Amino acid sequence: MVPLEIYLHIPFCVRKCRYCDFLSAPANKEVQDAYTRALRQEIRNFSAVKDYQVETVFLGGGTPSLLSGDTVFELLEELRNRFPFSADPEITIECNPGTADREKLVRYREAGINRLSLGLQSADNRELALLGRIHTWESFLETYDQAREAGFSNLNVDLMSALPGQTLSDWERTLRKTAALKPEHISAYSLILEPGTPFYETYRQEAEKRERGEATSFLPSEEEERKMYWKTQELLEAQGWERYEISNYARPGFACRHNVGYWTGVEYAGFGLGAASLLDHVRYANPRTLSSYIKGDFTERERSALEEKEEMEEFLFLGLRLKKGVSGEEFRKRFGKEMKEIYGDVIGKLTREEMVRQQGAFLSLTERGTDLANYVMASFLLS
Repeated sequence: MVPLEIYLHIPFCVRKCRYCDFLSAPANKEVQDAYTRALRQEIRNFSAVKDYQVETVFLGGGTPSLLSGDTVFELLEELRNRFPFSADPEITIECNPGTADREKLVRYREAGINRLSLGLQSADNRELALLGRIHTWESFLETYDQAREAGFSNLNVDLMSALPGQTLSDWERTLRKTAALKPEHISAYSLILEPGTPFYETYRQEAEKRERGEATSFLPSEEEERKMYWKTQELLEAQGWERYEISNYARPGFACRHNVGYWTGVEYAGFGLGAASLLDHVRYANPRTLSSYIKGDFTERERSALEEKEEMEEFLFLGLRLKKGVSGEEFRKRFGKEMKEIYGDVIGKLTREEMVRQQGAFLSLTERGTDLANYVMASFLLS
């Protein structure tokens, strides 16, 4: 059986956050119900190219926790009817505070969900309002407690740093308040200003100044952003979380199996609006028009076969996100060539620049390489 990861995209939310460029929008219950019916039909229509066994499922969005417990139960039943599952799959749903109560969370557990990813972003109510979030720190705590009461023993908390007006001490307060709750996993990302979002329009000139190295009045400088990044590692690792990926921290045994699968090249099937799949060296992308999707038009998927050089590139710039890095032995097993045969000059250059290091069979980022990760990853493009 070939390991398979499954992603279900739920493109609905209460309202768009000011920084969000994801494929999501508010919708009434009638539209949501029509969408989940189409989602179930797409799952039934899946044509397997191999004998797959599901290792992980991830319900993302949007805000998947807008769905009722019964609807989530039905979606997972549809998957079980279509695919064999491993004995111990990791099944995650993203949940925003204020969209799920204890009763709904109990039903999620009954459906088989065993990992909850809670979108906190900040423990500061002023920052939450600035981001356009619908919750407060207090309502997050209520949801967190209800999740524990519902039986969840694997909780992730999403956090976001480098926010407008945020200082290092502001960020440290959010970290400490989150760490005090002892979630099993913490994801800590820096804000990215995405074109087309309200944040981008508001802070575009500030962002351009920061890119030029000029002083900004409201966005943290690049230097301040990096201080926030390394303070995250210092504080969390001192309290028992290990950074296993550029922006992810876990207690022993609680690294997100689904995301690790992405970074190490496990095949995945995406269902839903705009969802992507990678199956047997072919990448697929679903259409992004909601009305077409609801009508059951799943035939217009984009399809592109990956060339070997593209797979080599992804092996490096995805695998290097992991703290342990990439394995030369795995590269040889996958491509029948030595990594240094293809990338010897690049690895040599990056080693001299103190961007990467060789530790046994693994090539990994140094601290300097982590700070300049985009530059390092781009160096491994073969085209």
